[in-house]
Amino acid sequence: MGDAIFVQKSGLLGVGIVARCGVLTPNQLSGLARLAQELDCKACKLTTRQTLIFLLPEDKLEALRAGVEALGLRIGVFGEIVRNVKACAGSSELCQRSLADVYELAGRLQDRFMNRPVPNDFKISVAGCHRGCTEPFCADYGVVATGEDRYNVYLGGRGASKKPVHAALLAEGINSEGVIALLDYILERYTALAQPKERLCHTISRVGWEAFQPPEELLRKFRQEEERDFLNFLAQVSMGEKINNVG
Repeated sequence: MGDAIFVQKSGLLGVGIVARCGVLTPNQLSGLARLAQELDCKACKLTTRQTLIFLLPEDKLEALRAGVEALGLRIGVFGEIVRNVKACAGSSELCQRSLADVYELAGRLQDRFMNRPVPNDFKISVAGCHRGCTEPFCADYGVVATGEDRYNVYLGGRGASKKPVHAALLAEGINSEGVIALLDYILERYTALAQPKERLCHTISRVGWEAFQPPEELLRKFRQEEERDFLNFLAQVSMGEKINNVG
């Protein structure tokens, strides 16, 4: 568990830099360019997790760290922690297909959960529509917008593996507050149930899906009003049928 800093075979350091959803302001972009030139950076690499890797000499690390923080960015994290959130730039300003402001939601998730200790590497992906450009079905916790402030949540995916795992649907039609509350619940369950260094998909396979199924009362208050009304209607119908059967 620690910073995303890796010694390369060349002796250089590869240092991961994190921005919200991979989006940089012009000031941040030009600031990073200046840092790269000033600190003798050999190359910069864009990653599939929306980080930017600086390859530079080890003696430049602290100067890079200070410069990155001054730009409102941060060094990435790695290990038995919650990683940076991978999310599309889903908002009315940044994507024509976005169904909800996932840029804002992903930023809140990253600010609250990134670097939280967990049994093993935990990845979150957020998508603004069904196209899923950020591969939410390959993440431990995948979020897909289905409408304005309305999301489906998928659990237990794993990509970048010889044996990839497709995430399963955990909750439907919850709002952004529900996405956050549900993630808090899942991380608590994962921490309590996992063996040391066990990935979430393996924990689910070992203890069963039911151990991670959230109680209905947790989700109910985060569903949109019309869906709550429909679920209440179904509950009333079911209760009426039970009464008639007893009678």
